[in-house]
Amino acid sequence: MKAGIVGLPNVGKSTLFNCLSNAKAQSANFPFCTIEPNVGVVNVPDLRLKKLEELVNPERVIPATVEIVDIAGLVKGASKGEGLGNQFLGNIRETDALLHVLRCFDNDNVVHVDGSVDPIRDKETIDMELQLKDLETIEKKLDKVKRAAKTGNKEAQKEQETLLKLKEGLEAGISVRAIEIEEDARKDFVKPLQFITDKPVMYVCNVDEGSAVSGNKYVDLVKETVKNENAEVIFLAVGTEADIAELEDYEERKMFLEDIGLEEAGSGKLIRGAYKLLNQQTYFTAGVKEVRAWTFNVGATAPQAAGVIHTDFEKGFIRAEVISYEDYVAFGSEAKVKEAGKLNVEGKEYIVKDGDIMHFRFNV
Repeated sequence: MKAGIVGLPNVGKSTLFNCLSNAKAQSANFPFCTIEPNVGVVNVPDLRLKKLEELVNPERVIPATVEIVDIAGLVKGASKGEGLGNQFLGNIRETDALLHVLRCFDNDNVVHVDGSVDPIRDKETIDMELQLKDLETIEKKLDKVKRAAKTGNKEAQKEQETLLKLKEGLEAGISVRAIEIEEDARKDFVKPLQFITDKPVMYVCNVDEGSAVSGNKYVDLVKETVKNENAEVIFLAVGTEADIAELEDYEERKMFLEDIGLEEAGSGKLIRGAYKLLNQQTYFTAGVKEVRAWTFNVGATAPQAAGVIHTDFEKGFIRAEVISYEDYVAFGSEAKVKEAGKLNVEGKEYIVKDGDIMHFRFNV
């Protein structure tokens, strides 16, 4: 599962990527600095993992990860191929969620591709290019569906009705994710087409250091504009985050954050937000050899979660021994949890919960 960082050129995407990832993407004060997408695997900050490490004292600790892709900046006309647009749009299509970076700070020394700071205009520019690309997808599909619908095919007629509704919405500047469609139609006709504007999105407002704690007028504008999109908005000072990321010493980072009034780096909040955006949750395995966070999709059954470790675990699943994180912390060890009768044995139908500590029994 990948989250793609998108936005206009020169709004701070690659600098943000560098904060999040150990990979160092090229970043500079001019447009089109990034051409090929950069990919980084980023650890998901999780205080629960730290607590389990204290209780178990394992040989090693392995956090959950999320894949972040830094995609080159889009410009007006990208859907027609401007600014290597087709390549960039293809890269976006391969991601599962979007982190849309908007410039929300004034600084005459940092070039803006459109000459002035206006995050709403910037958002609309990107939205329009993505919507135009989705309209292309609809036009191609409609040609085939209309022919089938004319023969009296009921399924094709339903699909045609759905596609025409999407077309109308996109032409009015509404992204697919915000168009009201019946759940069955969305599952059957919308999801298979993998529309770019149907991907979940989080707006990342890049602010100046003075706005890192409370935001600013630009952030307020963005929140007001996207309130009907069911999208999260976060703000962070990307330049400041880059400075924090350069500090090797934990205490130095902590002092830096305290000086600007933050409890934690905004990048941590963003990574957790991306993880949630991708519909991901975490379960843990905890033993003296290793305490590890495993990523699973929300709603996964115990065998599906076991399959994250190894496909044999899913194929030969017998049962799962499950302890809630809260019980593990309250009693302090697996042995004490068992003594208290708080360890549950679950079968194939069990829906795994975020924070479960699990041990799988299987036979292949």
